[in-house]
Amino acid sequence: MRIAFYAPLKSPDHPIPSGDRQMARMLISALRAARHEVGTVSHLRCFLPDPAEDRLDRLEIEAEGERAKLTALWAAGGRPDLWFCYHPYYKSPDLLGPVLARAHGLAYVTAEASYSARRNSGAWARAQAAVANAVQQAEINFCFTTRDRQGLQEAIPAARLAMIAPYIDAERFRDGEPQDNAQRLIVVAMMRQGDKLDSYAMLAEALHLVLDCSWTLAIAGDGDARDEVRGFFQGIPADRVTWLGVVEPSEIAALFRAGGIYVWPGCGEAYGLAYLEAQAAGLPVVAQHTAGVPEVVVHGRTGILTPEGDIAAFANAIRRLLTDGEERRRMGRAARMQVFEKHSLAAATATLDAALKLVEARRR
Repeated sequence: MRIAFYAPLKSPDHPIPSGDRQMARMLISALRAARHEVGTVSHLRCFLPDPAEDRLDRLEIEAEGERAKLTALWAAGGRPDLWFCYHPYYKSPDLLGPVLARAHGLAYVTAEASYSARRNSGAWARAQAAVANAVQQAEINFCFTTRDRQGLQEAIPAARLAMIAPYIDAERFRDGEPQDNAQRLIVVAMMRQGDKLDSYAMLAEALHLVLDCSWTLAIAGDGDARDEVRGFFQGIPADRVTWLGVVEPSEIAALFRAGGIYVWPGCGEAYGLAYLEAQAAGLPVVAQHTAGVPEVVVHGRTGILTPEGDIAAFANAIRRLLTDGEERRRMGRAARMQVFEKHSLAAATATLDAALKLVEARRR
């Protein structure tokens, strides 16, 4: 099929790296691997950082103009068969696809749509209504986490839902054996306000509790909150922490293979593709049992998940894997196997293609 791909929060071509951009690109890769013709149909960013009504009003005007432009382009060059929207939610609804799909007879599909009733205020309530209507219209809605699926089921009972495991291009991690540098802890995360900053704060507090152990920490990431992040680690000897800044995607596999344990609390984490990358390289994970993290880290098998907000438990989990080499290596092997079997591009390609073939068959 000819697929028009759209990510209202962040285009796959956006210059700033993030998990959203990476997942958008991974979806395009999987769809192309299934031999569909896929193109990014629009770079219009529909983002509502607050529930101000006038902000949504302006976005709706921009969206109307973008829909007119796409209609003209399709009249000249032919329309797509399907509109695929990635990650519509209360701050970033799809203001293009549902209208265009109805007007032009396109199939409409979403991935990682979410609905949160507690966000129904101001413009966010309007945005959520748009998300709910889009989800109900969709031929299928792919959910990456059980939490998202349950939220959609409760809010939109008629929605057609399907699960797809979060995934990465695991082949990038196949070559080379994990080095099990036991005392080298690794983190890859942006430095920004909100959940990411909360995770950095918790990690630093936990590491203060294991200063008696032998370890070093390599931090890959940058952002507007870098000064605050660095402040959290004051009091930890400087030679224990290496600040790598932004690491290019092509260098990530080598970074992880040179490590021993991936340590990231994951406050509010949707699921976290970096967890999958670390595990693909053979690293066990220490994280919190929170949000979507259990979708990608299996407690007791591929890592240790500690109670949410329990800094002492998080520190003890790090200590446990630093000092128990047999468990660390066992979890690392299981983590690597888990990603290649259940969270690979090949697995996602098969899931997406099978579902889209059913969509195509229903529309004939």
